Amino acid sequence: MSPLSITRTLPADATAAALRADVTQGLTRTPKQLPPKWFYDARGSELFEEITKLPEYYPTRAEREILLTRSAHIAAATGARTLIELGSGSSDKTRHLIGALTELHTYLPIDVSDSALAAAGEALLTEHPGLTVHALVADFQKGIQLPDTPGPRLLAFLGGTIGNLLPEERAAFLRSVHAMLSPGDALLLGTDLVKGEATLVAAYDDGQGVTAAFNKNVLQVINRELGGDFDPADFDHVALWNADHEWIEMRLRARTDLTVKIPAVDLAVSFAEGEEVRTEISAKFREGGVRSELAAAGLKLSEWWTDSAGRFALSLSVRV
Repeated sequence: MSPLSITRTLPADATAAALRADVTQGLTRTPKQLPPKWFYDARGSELFEEITKLPEYYPTRAEREILLTRSAHIAAATGARTLIELGSGSSDKTRHLIGALTELHTYLPIDVSDSALAAAGEALLTEHPGLTVHALVADFQKGIQLPDTPGPRLLAFLGGTIGNLLPEERAAFLRSVHAMLSPGDALLLGTDLVKGEATLVAAYDDGQGVTAAFNKNVLQVINRELGGDFDPADFDHVALWNADHEWIEMRLRARTDLTVKIPAVDLAVSFAEGEEVRTEISAKFREGGVRSELAAAGLKLSEWWTDSAGRFALSLSVRV
């Protein structure tokens, strides 16, 4: 195997087909909704990078703090020779982990973007020339067949991204993680924690309006890819704390009665004034709940670390 290889497990048109299906199903149901993965075209990724640097948005900084202080402990606890990362993107935070994993042989980043995987892989090989990077173009919610790589293996799912899944989706995802791992392999999971409503809402509704632009970017994606005629100015960005479910909801709220045409899916979508489209949930967690969800999937929580302010957690669990 060459030091960098990329395997595509998704058909070439899978992304376009998924967008058409999600838009058709999501905008014809009641209430309307769209999956958050459609924020992330090139412009959406740039906006999210801006969000991570905002004073209101703490999760990225908090998780990086934990990785900086705990990577050596994670390396000692796992002895990982293969590091698998789901939704790896630029692999930025993972660099702290890779540097600490002295026995690491193979890094296996998994993402839906070929270009992000190639760029991150080349950068890592420059920093770690002895590393083998085997990237997979895949959707972790569609099931993944991992290549044969040396064990023990450590699977990292960072950024609190698990919070974007509904409870039944989280359960299915964790079962799939269990199936990917062998006994003794480990899962490193990032989870944002329950805290005061004001802090949470501010993180998703910043004063500079960057998160609003990020939320509305899904409309630009639909316009560009499906010929839609959304005017983002017709919608307000809304971020709400749902105390019953302990998650943040991001929504787009129509400012007036309007109809949007999306020719590529032969759709005309009517909105009443004040009607909302839910574009994201971001669940917040407590240690006991994370432990229970992991245990239900056959994963035993062995380590729980938070940042110094107690805002965010990384947990290490072992497949039993």
